[in-house]
Amino acid sequence: MFSRISGTTFALLISLSTLPIPLRAEVDSTSKYKVLANQESGLNVNAVENYLKKGDRFRRKGNFDLAIKEYKKARKLSNFLAPNYRDLNGAFRGIDSRIPKEMNKKGRKALSLLSSANLKLAGIYRQQDDPVRAVPLLVEVVKLVTPTKPEGQKAYQALLELGFVETPYAGARD
Repeated sequence: MFSRISGTTFALLISLSTLPIPLRAEVDSTSKYKVLANQESGLNVNAVENYLKKGDRFRRKGNFDLAIKEYKKARKLSNFLAPNYRDLNGAFRGIDSRIPKEMNKKGRKALSLLSSANLKLAGIYRQQDDPVRAVPLLVEVVKLVTPTKPEGQKAYQALLELGFVETPYAGARD
């Protein structure tokens, strides 16, 4: 029985050794294999930018319903990306400094795009005289980018114009 198991194991090892095993140098690293890196529909900041551009085109044409859909897609993807980039940043901190730097950069970009999508959506809702939908988006922008940044100032100014807040921000630039 022992020789039979050894023979079976030997035969299995021989058959496995004839299979082609891709070596690291042979792996094609082009983006055609990186499905999530797709510029149009992948899980990355470029896809968020594309949603925003599509939304802008629809908005210019006056098709607010389709613009809202694209801006919402941009928000959803940004909300997905930012915490995942942050988690990877933390996981590699102190291990490989390149990865946290990359994740930090991508996370900041995702948050910036989220703020942009929020401002665009809030603008449409204000046009449609729907402040109930605009206010939470504007407040989120102020939280994300702080009132010291232009986007935060713009959002706070919109809140002031809507009457949600009454005190003008003294640090706002004219």
